[in-house]
Amino acid sequence: MILWNMLNPERKVVLTVKIKKPSTLILTAFLALQFVLAIPLTAHAETMDEAVARQEAKTIQTNQITNWPVGPTVTADSAILMDANTGAILYAKDIHAKQYPASTTKILTALIAAEKCSMDETVHFSYDAVHSNPPGGSHIAIDAGEELTMEQSLSAILIASANEVSFAVAEHVSGGESWEDFIPLMNERAQELGCLNSNFVNPNGLPDDNHYTTAYDLAMIGKAFFSNELLCKYASTRLLHIPPAEHQPDDIYAATTNELFANKKYPYEHIVASKTGYTDSAKSCLVSCAEKDGLKLICVVLHDYAPRQYLDTIALFDYGFANFETVNVSSVETKYNVNTSGFFYSEIDIFGSSKPILSLNTQDCITLPKTVDFSETQSSISYNTMTEDQVAAITYTYQGHYIGEASVDLASDSQASYTFDSGIPSQEEPAPEEEPSQGNVIFINVIKVILWVLGIAGGLILITLIVAFLRNYHFALRRSRDDTRTRRGWQKNRKRRRKRAKRPSRFRDYDF
Repeated sequence: MILWNMLNPERKVVLTVKIKKPSTLILTAFLALQFVLAIPLTAHAETMDEAVARQEAKTIQTNQITNWPVGPTVTADSAILMDANTGAILYAKDIHAKQYPASTTKILTALIAAEKCSMDETVHFSYDAVHSNPPGGSHIAIDAGEELTMEQSLSAILIASANEVSFAVAEHVSGGESWEDFIPLMNERAQELGCLNSNFVNPNGLPDDNHYTTAYDLAMIGKAFFSNELLCKYASTRLLHIPPAEHQPDDIYAATTNELFANKKYPYEHIVASKTGYTDSAKSCLVSCAEKDGLKLICVVLHDYAPRQYLDTIALFDYGFANFETVNVSSVETKYNVNTSGFFYSEIDIFGSSKPILSLNTQDCITLPKTVDFSETQSSISYNTMTEDQVAAITYTYQGHYIGEASVDLASDSQASYTFDSGIPSQEEPAPEEEPSQGNVIFINVIKVILWVLGIAGGLILITLIVAFLRNYHFALRRSRDDTRTRRGWQKNRKRRRKRAKRPSRFRDYDF
C-alpha cells in the first residue's frame, strides 16, 4: 500500500501490510490516516527561489553606516569585501555567521605548506591519503605509492582542487603518520591570522559538522594567501599539467572549474587569484582577490547558488573599486604634528644633524569612501605595541567603523656612527636636503614628555641644591672650629705676655 502526503505530493510512504481479517484492515487504515494528518503543515521543502529570496533579504551591516556607500544586494548567505592592505571591511553581510567552507579550506592548507616547505620537497602518497577521498570527490587519480614535488602538489590543490593531494600534503607537512596530525597546525595558524569563529577538521573541506568557518575568517586567511605570489600564480591558472616522472607514470591534465578567469563564462579582468568550493551542505563558495588602480580587494561569498557566486563576486568588486580609495596617512595627517618641531629634532650630536627622531610610517594607508574627506575621520593612539622600532599605533575609524591604522616609528636614519679614535661622532658629508616636512614628523603626547623632562630637570636642580647646602654646611662648621681654635690661642698668648711683663728681668740693670 502506498500513502501520499497530501501536503507534499513528492513525499510518499510505502507500507507492506499483510491483512488476515477485516479488523486488521480497519486498524491499518486508521494508523495510516493518523500518520498523514500528523505531518506539520509547514513541513515542505524550501525551493531554491525561496532560499534565494530569503538570503537576498538579509541585512547588509555596512549599509547601516551613515554616509557609507550603499552596497549591492547579493544572494550569498554571508559575504565580505575587505581591503587586502588595510584590513578595512568595505562590505559586510553576516560575516561572522558559521558556514561550511567546502574546498575554499584548501587556501589554508596550501598557505601552511608554502610557509613550512620548499617547493622541491617530495610528497609521498600513502594508502590513507588516496583512499580517504570519498567517491565523487575531486581528485587527479594519483595512486598509493606515487610521488609529486611540493610545487606540483600545490598546483594540483589550487587548480584541480584535488582532495587526495590535500591529504598527502597534510601528512608531509605534519610529519605524522596520519593527515589528522595536520589539523592542529591548521587551527593554530588560523588563530594567528586573526580568525575568530573557525574550526577545521580536515585539510580539504570535505563535509563534516565540526568543520566550519566564516566569511570574515576566510578573508583574514586570504590576506596572507594572496600576498604569496606563488600561491596566487596557481590560484589563477586555468589548466594543470603534471608530466610523467619516475615515481608518477601518468601525464596528468586537469582544468579549473573557476569561471572568473579569462576565456571562461564570467571573466573578470582585474582578478588576481581565486578558489572555488562546493558541497551539498556548503553550496557554492568563492574566495577571490582583485586589484585595480592600487586598490587590492578580497571578496568572500559563502552558501551561494550557482552561478550567483560569480555574479555576486563581480558586483562586490565593482562596488569596491567604484566607491573607495586608499589614502596615505603621512601625506594628510596634521593632528599629531607640532609646528615648533625643534623639540624632537636632534642637534649636531650622535643622532646626526637636524634629523627627526619620530615619524609616521610613510607606507601606511587607510581606506576611505571617495565621498568622505580625511578630516571627517576619527583617530585614537595606543602605545601598546611590540613591534621593533615602533613607538605607537594610530587607529582610524569613520562613524565608528575601522578603516585602517598607521604606525609611529623611530627614525632609522637618524643614527650617526661613533669613532673612538677621534672621540667625537663621525658623520658622512650629507647631501643638501630640504627642511624636514612637518607633515612627516610626529610628536606623541608632548605635554607628558615636557612634564617628564621638567621633572628630571627639577630633580637635578634639587640634588644640586642639596649638595651645595651640604658643602656650605661643612665649610661653615670647619671655619667655626678654626675660628674657635684661633681665639683660644690668642687669649693664651695674651695672658703669657702679660705675666712675662710683670716678672723682673735679671738683666734689667745691666748694659750690654
